[in-house]
Amino acid sequence: MTRELAANSIRAMEGEGNERKFILSFSSEEPYERWWGTEILDHSDGSVDLTRLNEIGVLLFNHDRNRVIGKVNRAWIENMRGMAEVEFDSDEDADLIYQKVKNGTLKTTSVGYQIDSWEEVMPNKQSADGRFTGPADIARKWTPYEISIVSVPADPTVGVGRNLEENEPETQGRTLDWYERQLQINQNIIQGGNQK
Repeated sequence: MTRELAANSIRAMEGEGNERKFILSFSSEEPYERWWGTEILDHSDGSVDLTRLNEIGVLLFNHDRNRVIGKVNRAWIENMRGMAEVEFDSDEDADLIYQKVKNGTLKTTSVGYQIDSWEEVMPNKQSADGRFTGPADIARKWTPYEISIVSVPADPTVGVGRNLEENEPETQGRTLDWYERQLQINQNIIQGGNQK
């Protein structure tokens, strides 16, 4: 899955030796309309596993695993947002994207992630922690696995934007357990609808 953030989410670091480094926001709790319903990524303590980003995180262009343009130096949660310090590589492909970010042509970021635990909130009901009102599926435990610089957000509003998606959800690289979780979510939604 992926999620995008829009303008003002990337800023250059200052100081000698930091020319290719940027601080960016890669995720938020903004509700996101998926094909099955509204998804919210929980950013409260313990909900986001940043281990993978902090150990082997990479910076991609448009989620293309063959276009690694840099690395994630560190990632953290701040003000209910995923934040990261990234550093662009110096090869020709990475430099092209770096120059576009530096010049303000590319302003949006995105995160690829895996959801490990959901909370389903029925219409007009409150989530277990009282922070969200349904209908929504809240990712209570999730793991970001890459950060991307993206070129075409579908929603360019301040703070949050999204990549344009095809009519059908992307299926490339999905495992059987992903489909099983989606089926369970759909069953829960149907069951909830039958309980009205």
